[in-house]
Amino acid sequence: MSTDNITLISTLDGSLLEGFFPAGWDLAKIDACCGNPPETVLDRQPWWHADFNPIPCASLSDFDTMLGHEIALQIRRTREAGKKLALILPVGPMGMYKWAVYFLTEWGVKCDHVYGFNMDEWSDGDGNTLPSDNPGAFQYAMEDAFYGPLGNLTVPANQRHFAVKTMLPTYADRIAALKAEGAELQVIFGIGRVCHIAFWEPHFAAEFSSVEEWKRQTHRLGAKLHPLTIEQNAITSFKSRTTLVPCRANTIGPGLFLQADRIIGGADGTLSRGMQWQGMSFWMTLRYGPDPWVPSTFMPTLPGRLFFLEELAGPLVAECN
Repeated sequence: MSTDNITLISTLDGSLLEGFFPAGWDLAKIDACCGNPPETVLDRQPWWHADFNPIPCASLSDFDTMLGHEIALQIRRTREAGKKLALILPVGPMGMYKWAVYFLTEWGVKCDHVYGFNMDEWSDGDGNTLPSDNPGAFQYAMEDAFYGPLGNLTVPANQRHFAVKTMLPTYADRIAALKAEGAELQVIFGIGRVCHIAFWEPHFAAEFSSVEEWKRQTHRLGAKLHPLTIEQNAITSFKSRTTLVPCRANTIGPGLFLQADRIIGGADGTLSRGMQWQGMSFWMTLRYGPDPWVPSTFMPTLPGRLFFLEELAGPLVAECN
């Protein structure tokens, strides 16, 4: 072995990480995705939808504002068109919600045409979730960040849906009924460390005999999360306290997020001292090509925008600081 090329790939055999990564991942291909020059990040790929566009943001404040504006703009546009809007909503990223509230309030846009569907929620092995008043619950976070601050403009309570055991299995029928009435479905999303959308993890791909079968899956209760997902959340939501992060979650699947008429994505996974956790996932999303083992790779095949911090484009190189 050349000492000029000592990397994870060259030292993986026999290590404690052997068998750790999703079985369908091509690590050499992932490394090639990450090696693209930052200035090529907007170069269009053959599988991208003609109306899919990555939108660079120079700072976190720009990112939050621009993403929030996009959400508010779509809510206003559909209201002015007299259409219902089904929104699949994430808890993470979160900073855009205060700006969505700001713009909607400034414009005086009522949201009684909006139907919210939270994409996921922490759960146990049976799909049972935290009480809605628990600060760790995604429902609590959504009420606090979006629905509550909208005041009298807000989405009616009976049009807010959360990924609890009794409600999540009804999402597909509810969304289908709304689309039959002419509603638009828009999916707001972040990208996980292992390139999940919601908590639809890459290792689920092993369970299906075809891509089409994988695409039909609408949801899962008590889904087993990948260790990297748990550590991602320990870092980004639990101040490094891994022992608080559940190992399971309820989640929508590709049978819902791939139905989107439009997507609004956000990638803001930087840390400090020039470090980040999301650059690899971001580049995989844009360059790997659609693959069930990398769920986020299907999002560029849909119309919409993916807002990202410019820093995520790299260059993704070693730096000791």
